[in-house]
Amino acid sequence: MKERQYIARRQAEWDAWDRWLAPGRAAVASPLGEIANAGLPHRFRRLCHDLALVRDRHYSAALADDLHRRVLAVHQRIYGAARPEGNAVLRYVGGDFPALVRREWRAVAVAALLFFLPLLGFIAAVQIWPDAAFLMLSQETVSEIEGMYAPTAPHVGRPRSASSEWMMWGFYIANNVRIDFQAFAGGLAFGVGAVFYLLYNGLFIGAVAGHLTQIGYNTTFWGFVAGHSAFELTGAVLSGAAGLKLGMALLAPGRRSRVAALKANGRVAVKLLAGAAALTFLAAFIEAFWSPWQGAPLAVKVGVGLTLWCAVLAYLSFAGRPSRAA
Repeated sequence: MKERQYIARRQAEWDAWDRWLAPGRAAVASPLGEIANAGLPHRFRRLCHDLALVRDRHYSAALADDLHRRVLAVHQRIYGAARPEGNAVLRYVGGDFPALVRREWRAVAVAALLFFLPLLGFIAAVQIWPDAAFLMLSQETVSEIEGMYAPTAPHVGRPRSASSEWMMWGFYIANNVRIDFQAFAGGLAFGVGAVFYLLYNGLFIGAVAGHLTQIGYNTTFWGFVAGHSAFELTGAVLSGAAGLKLGMALLAPGRRSRVAALKANGRVAVKLLAGAAALTFLAAFIEAFWSPWQGAPLAVKVGVGLTLWCAVLAYLSFAGRPSRAA
């Protein structure tokens, strides 16, 4: 069905909603007769279906935006919220973001494989062939990381130029944001950049972890990274998934133009990146203030790290799902 035909068919009911939403109209208990007679919930579901259908058929953006505005207004009127954006941040953190990650599970799964397989594979390879670390790391880099994680280091994980935890927090934020943004922006190169940075960062981290494990710096290194790894590595994967969404819009736009597909996928990618940024900031805080603390034994640090990994996975897997009672 063509767009004009669909509009002509449904316009009368959309106009009824607009009259019901008009300023000065009575509360939900007494909506317009043509809506009330058919049942308010049923009509609202039909309105939501209209919006989904318009998006699925790729009708004009103006029609989709108009229906989206109408659906939001009706929802707010029914449930009594004062402003649709009032608790936007809480809604995003509490459910919208993990629900988005689950909807985009394909991109997230591909990004996770591109990142974690090289990382874990390189850790294992270095235990068998120690010199493999030098395929990714220069001698200067190896000397630097050995100095940072040596059991005799005065501040584990901190370069000598850093003087405080607050300075390190800023350093970690800048470093992690750079890594995440590279994977995200790399998607604009038809996804090649996102794939490259996911593979490269996985290999680099694997080389560092493998080398420090192979020379016996287990307590200092794994005790340091355990606490913040869940947030930092998950943020890196989600940034890469956002980049892959951009790349797919350019490689396989479907029936849309590449510009239209990039706009649509870009909205999803930016939302993924926002969640990844929040994880990155949290990881940087833990990395600066908890990870260097040597007062806790390795078992405690690893236990905290495993607990945070379980929390992140549970949050992304279950938060935002409708309750069974609903």
